[in-house]
Amino acid sequence: MYGIIGNITTHPGRREEFIAILLKSTTKMPGCISYVIARDAADPDTVWVTEVWDSKESHDASLTLPEVREAITQARPLFASFGKQVITSPVGGYGLTPR
Repeated sequence: MYGIIGNITTHPGRREEFIAILLKSTTKMPGCISYVIARDAADPDTVWVTEVWDSKESHDASLTLPEVREAITQARPLFASFGKQVITSPVGGYGLTPR
């Protein structure tokens, strides 16, 4: 499995609009096992995204999907900065089947 954990800070007051775009565009991504979008509890403009994929190749392929490309175009003006992105190798846990 292939995982990514990262955060994005939106321009002030734009977080909910950004979240709505992500939620709409992440319903059909082949190879995606889990895609969790979360509000940062301490920063009203930050969003955390935790992804689990069956492979890096599936993640990379998702970036070419029309829905994802459109979401990137719509979301780009809303974000101020990307935080640190961490690549992981998920091994299991509640909701994940070890592979």
